[in-house]
Amino acid sequence: MQEKAEQVLETPRAAGLAGVVFALLLAAAIVLMRLGIPEGADALTAPGFTDSARRQAVRTALALVPFAGIFFLWFVGAVRAHIGEGEDRFLATVFLGSGLVFTATLFGAAAAAAAVLSVAHPAGTAPQPAAWDFGRHLGYTLMTEYAMRMAAVFACSMSVIGHRLRVLPRWLSLLGLLTALTLLVVASSVPWSELVFPAWSLVLSVYVILATGRARPRTAANA
Repeated sequence: MQEKAEQVLETPRAAGLAGVVFALLLAAAIVLMRLGIPEGADALTAPGFTDSARRQAVRTALALVPFAGIFFLWFVGAVRAHIGEGEDRFLATVFLGSGLVFTATLFGAAAAAAAVLSVAHPAGTAPQPAAWDFGRHLGYTLMTEYAMRMAAVFACSMSVIGHRLRVLPRWLSLLGLLTALTLLVVASSVPWSELVFPAWSLVLSVYVILATGRARPRTAANA
């Protein structure tokens, strides 16, 4: 029985650690992508491909995205295992589905950014305006219009499940709902607002780690 209890307690700790790594990787990728591939009127001249530092920023962001996706999937699986059989099937389906679609859409945005980068050959030259505009708009549309809205559904469903099962405090559930509202309403129109999602993930992960640390001594004492 003691061994089984220890195994159960390892799951939320793993979820917290995976969530921390995911949040840091995603935030870094978003920042580097924003800096490397600008958005708006200033981007019409494709300055990112006449500056080697910006090209390197995009390459670094693209290298981080697959690992961010891997840690996010681990985070989702570990959190579901921690919630256990008490979760509502409807909310659990929405939670899992939104997480999977978010990951797939994030990878699609990264692939679009990679396509933009590939047309900047040789180094130091700008791509054709049509190719630049298409790839840039595709990447940002996938990230801000679709991936962030799936992230909003993920945050909302997680907050509701956490509140119903009392595995999250009220303030953290409200923070998740506020994060979801922000991503739904302003993510597509306010630059850098997508950083709200990794920030929320980081807070949630740190709470899971701290809560697990408090639960471990109590379980050991009961055993």
